[in-house]
Amino acid sequence: MPPRPLFACLATLLLVACASEPTPAPPPAAPAKPAIAAEPALPAHLRELRGSLRTPPAGSQVEIALLVIDERDRPQQLLGSLELTGNGQALPFRLTFNPESFPAGARIELRARVSQSGQLILHLPPQRIVQAQNQSLGELPLVTAP
Repeated sequence: MPPRPLFACLATLLLVACASEPTPAPPPAAPAKPAIAAEPALPAHLRELRGSLRTPPAGSQVEIALLVIDERDRPQQLLGSLELTGNGQALPFRLTFNPESFPAGARIELRARVSQSGQLILHLPPQRIVQAQNQSLGELPLVTAP
């Protein structure tokens, strides 16, 4: 076959290939769902108490503390604390503490108080903590302050 007809045939094929419908692009990937914020990793030397307080009023100030309590029910040492704002729903908390600061044989309690406009309105009955390890306390009820 002479080169001229071969060249004409190849040119025609090239034009047909260029003129045909483009191959459809793959469908766009579905938008990525926002990643759930991972909770920060707890350092190896610390432990935590997890739970939630049952429905502190929206806008209230919530103070949670892990305390060493003496025989007369007086706080002697603060082992960990945090402050949160009530939202009218169950309020989750993560209270970190150093297990090495737990005095041997001492009474350790988790306490919380809720105030609104500077007035104490609710409190958590003392929750005894007997081991210096990670614990999930579940949902804890708040009671009316005396």
